[in-house]
Amino acid sequence: MGTTSTPRILVSGGGIAGNAVALQLLRAGITVTIVERATAPRPGGQAVDLRGPSREVAERMGLMPAIGKSQLQELGITYVDPRGRTYANMSMEYFEGKGPVAEIEITRGDLNQVLLNELAGLGGTLDYRYGEWITALHQDDAGVRVEFASGQSESFDLVVGADGVHSATRRLAFGPEEQFSTYLGGYMSFFTIPTPPNIRPGWFTMQMIPGAAVGIRPDGRPDTAKAILTMLTDRDPALRGDLDAQHRLVHRHLEGDGWHAPAVLAGMAAADDFYFDELTRIDMPSLSAGRVTLLGDAGYCGSPMTGMGTAMAMVGAYLLAGEIARTPDDLPDALRRYERQVTPFLDKARELPGGGIQMMLSHSRFGTTTRRTVNRVMMSRMMRPVMMKMFFGKTDDYQLPTYFSDTAATASRPTE
Repeated sequence: MGTTSTPRILVSGGGIAGNAVALQLLRAGITVTIVERATAPRPGGQAVDLRGPSREVAERMGLMPAIGKSQLQELGITYVDPRGRTYANMSMEYFEGKGPVAEIEITRGDLNQVLLNELAGLGGTLDYRYGEWITALHQDDAGVRVEFASGQSESFDLVVGADGVHSATRRLAFGPEEQFSTYLGGYMSFFTIPTPPNIRPGWFTMQMIPGAAVGIRPDGRPDTAKAILTMLTDRDPALRGDLDAQHRLVHRHLEGDGWHAPAVLAGMAAADDFYFDELTRIDMPSLSAGRVTLLGDAGYCGSPMTGMGTAMAMVGAYLLAGEIARTPDDLPDALRRYERQVTPFLDKARELPGGGIQMMLSHSRFGTTTRRTVNRVMMSRMMRPVMMKMFFGKTDDYQLPTYFSDTAATASRPTE
């Protein structure tokens, strides 16, 4: 099929990246199909933040009023010892809303619902298919024939892989995940638990224990919270997809370490939103292979430790949609421009703060105690300017291009 001024685009993945790029493409009058393996939107999830360029994207897309209605009220991070005693605080105000806790925090599910509501309000040419995914790709210079799990086969001018760090689209178009992934030394898990007693309201409470960090983060409701676990350990491929083995690993790290470990473990057993995955970075030699391109974690996951996954998804979606809308009749050139535009942002956004998990955690009790002392010093008033320079605001100087003349969420052609 030949490319026309209104190309047909398939987006694989109905998360933040996929829905954001679809929204901007639809506003530009471009036909979009989204396929999402899940049978319905996933609610809740980890808190994510908008800062710097990603907040600017949300403002340009007209999303901020709806985001404000679902925004979490977080005041900062408080660090506690094994007996629950506070030894350091990192207030959101200390870092002008640009620290680990940003001024704009929202659960991943709520941000995705904001995007879904905007998509629903557009109507038009969106074809959204839940319970569907890509099983094969066949492409030539003119387009891509896509085979789906349902048995259907269709042709598109472009396929956008926005299906996460373990992207099937990337595997089909570029090769096995192992070619592009780097294990970063640990695993992360999070899930909803009843809010334990004596948790400081509005604060993300963090405890460092040998081999792990245990966080309890405010949720959208006062009676629930998110348990967030980061575990330092060797990679074990057998953990993938084995829920019992994942639970056992969490138990090994938390059992006997006091504070709210028993409440976290009890909450894990009852959680219906348990998430567990290895900390992995994705490095691609190129974001596009013919008429298939990658967006968000599928193309440039830096791991949750960067704190920039949502920022990369939002900024990448805005850039990709903007470049496609500039030249819908020349998609190959649009993909080249997208990669040139997004790369400077990614180079900064994917940097691991503080040297990564090996610098953050220690297997020994002595090393853990030493890191608590370092945290106390680093969060002192005297060290705040150093912390700002070392860890935060690293993408604030990125100049976001302007594509759409009307940034208030109405359909418009891009500005040249």
